Amino acid sequence: MFQLQGVTMRRVLFLAIAVLVGSGPFPLWAAEDITLENNLTYATVGDVKLQLDLAKPATGKGPFPCIVFIHGGGWSGGNRHAYRTAIETAARKGYVAVTVSYRLTQPDPQTGQPKEPFPAQIHDCKAAVRWVRAHANEHQIDPQKIGVTGGSAGGHLSLLVGLTDAKDGLEGELGNGGQSSRVQAVCNVFGPTDMPVLFQSTPAVYGLVKALCNGTLEEQPAMYKAVSPVTYISKDDPPVLTLHGSDDKLVPVEQAMILDKAMKAAGLSHELLILEGQGHGFGGQAAVKADTAMWTFFDQHLKK
Repeated sequence: MFQLQGVTMRRVLFLAIAVLVGSGPFPLWAAEDITLENNLTYATVGDVKLQLDLAKPATGKGPFPCIVFIHGGGWSGGNRHAYRTAIETAARKGYVAVTVSYRLTQPDPQTGQPKEPFPAQIHDCKAAVRWVRAHANEHQIDPQKIGVTGGSAGGHLSLLVGLTDAKDGLEGELGNGGQSSRVQAVCNVFGPTDMPVLFQSTPAVYGLVKALCNGTLEEQPAMYKAVSPVTYISKDDPPVLTLHGSDDKLVPVEQAMILDKAMKAAGLSHELLILEGQGHGFGGQAAVKADTAMWTFFDQHLKK
């Protein structure tokens, strides 16, 4: 992953400093071309600080478009550091980028009862988008050009950020209420789109979905509908790109096709790229193809 060939000693020094002090709350020069800021608190729930890391170009006046990255992990695991390399890449491509933490379901090991069921997760993600807008001037962000992306559970939450608005009752009350949580582009990477179908068709995710929805489909039918991105499709939704593997056993490609059909029926822009032979994660040339498609999509909708 790390290639030192052709890297100058000055750049190695910058990277070494990044490793040593990267966990601090202050701006960090990780390389000559980008600036990183770690552990920025975007909202507080009780005594829990919800935080994000931010990367931006070190030069240029901006304003720059922004991409919000939401990590996966079945709503019960994972962390924002999974997208650390991605936000650095985004900054080098002329974006301000943030990777965000959000409340996980934290199901009890014995009972499966979640500590933080839905809608805690979407409340947090929307609060992060509002924070980005509230701090747009400080971080040279164009508040009218914000995109969102994530994989698996992060793809699901990205879709909910993109397809819902204030009338849907999922904004929460975590700060910067005067700001909009709407985004202008969504890249969904193998995220669930129709939770009742997923719950009934895929036993592998039964426990994860049950924890998110605080019960089974029979027990919580309204919640399963509320958790499903396809529930919220409307005429004013932003363009969406979906990347999905044809052999995904955890979130079947059927989920992507359901979204594609519903968005196109509503006359909306939805690009679906199915990567043949790929599962819940991409490798080799498929990963390169997916990566290229994502950056092309965001450049088209956030830079032009």
